[in-house]
Amino acid sequence: MKNLIINPYKRLTSRFAIALLLSPLLTFAQTQTLSLQKAIELAQSHNRDLRIDSINIYKAKQQTAITRGLLMPNISLTGQFQHYFQKPVFFGLNGNTSNSEKIGYARFGGEDIGAVQISLVQPIYNSGARHEIERRKLLEKQSQLSFRQREVDVVAQVKQNYVQLLVLNERLKLQKESIVRNQKALNDSRSLLAQGRALRVDTLRAYTSVKNLEPDVLRLTYALQISQQQLRNLLGDISSTDFVLSDSLELSPGDAIPGEEGTYKLSVQQRPDLQILTLNKEINDKEIDLYRSSRLPVVSFISQYQIQTQTNQFRFGNAAYPPVFFAGVQFSIPIFSGNQNVNRIALGKIERQQADVIYNNAQEQLKTEVKQVLASLVETSERIKTQQNVSETAELSYSITKYRYEKGVASRLELIDSEFALTSAKSNYLEAVFDYLSSKIELDRITGNVKEQL
Repeated sequence: MKNLIINPYKRLTSRFAIALLLSPLLTFAQTQTLSLQKAIELAQSHNRDLRIDSINIYKAKQQTAITRGLLMPNISLTGQFQHYFQKPVFFGLNGNTSNSEKIGYARFGGEDIGAVQISLVQPIYNSGARHEIERRKLLEKQSQLSFRQREVDVVAQVKQNYVQLLVLNERLKLQKESIVRNQKALNDSRSLLAQGRALRVDTLRAYTSVKNLEPDVLRLTYALQISQQQLRNLLGDISSTDFVLSDSLELSPGDAIPGEEGTYKLSVQQRPDLQILTLNKEINDKEIDLYRSSRLPVVSFISQYQIQTQTNQFRFGNAAYPPVFFAGVQFSIPIFSGNQNVNRIALGKIERQQADVIYNNAQEQLKTEVKQVLASLVETSERIKTQQNVSETAELSYSITKYRYEKGVASRLELIDSEFALTSAKSNYLEAVFDYLSSKIELDRITGNVKEQL
């Protein structure tokens, strides 16, 4: 009985030991070093939204190819076979009898009839098909611009997520440093309390400070996990890989901020979504031309070569096969279609007016976005400079207060306040950095920039 109890315990212990030995290897296998440039390249290659839009490009090209078929020749081969249990009837061949108004008829011909014909229809003039092909080409270009716009958005999301991960890592590091400082203060307070050189309230205050920081560490840890998952989704990675970021938070807030007018002109030239709105107006014009062409004639060249035969009792080997061949021109002129064409033209003009209003509205919104993002760049740049000075001052103040506390000059409360001021100053600096980089990413998105630099 004792062996039965001990052996499973030993097996469990050995498995646990093996798992501990292999865990570093498993962790290493599930991590990957990732730079911002590499992240953007992976997203451009594997992002699922981009793949969907790229398929839309191929669909638009295929639709254009289908529409071109309206102007190409249409060749068809058809055949038929019929067996008559009673021979076909032809009326009027025997004339009318004097005492009856019935029309005479006769039955002649073969019981088995077969025919094969090959037909050709070549459009000569079809204005509607030409306008439809031009409209399809514009729609194809629109799908390409939609892909570019999606690429701009995805790249901006990757940059934003990458910066968020960097900042979260720094904030987690900052919180852990704060816990280490407060834990050391707690240990010192306990030691002094045991020696009778400190008050119990100082120890309780230090303990409270440590415990108040622990939930922030947990919150930042979960935020990092969620941000990692978001980055995997953007990169089209279905595995559980944890990315180790190789880039760092390098700032250059002293860079010249572009002017408002130049940024607006650059956005109008480069932004794919504005180009799509411009293209929509051309598409509406082509649709109006297409509706107007519905009132024009369609002319086609037609030709047919036919072989037919008749026989009895399926004796096609002894039957005759006389050919019939003809060629000509066929035209179709629409006369009245219930005012559908007139109403379609009126609808096209309304949609054209709507496209103008949408484009003008987008331009005005773009002016507001440009002004807002440039103002944010100026504000965050100045805030970084201020918070950097505050952080350096808080760090110096904490060093002085810590030295004074160790010499017995400063109180425990002064040290706790100084440490809290240091942590807050560094946290505010990281927040300013994040806001500044977010504004730069938004500026790239507004101007349609897909470069990896921040």
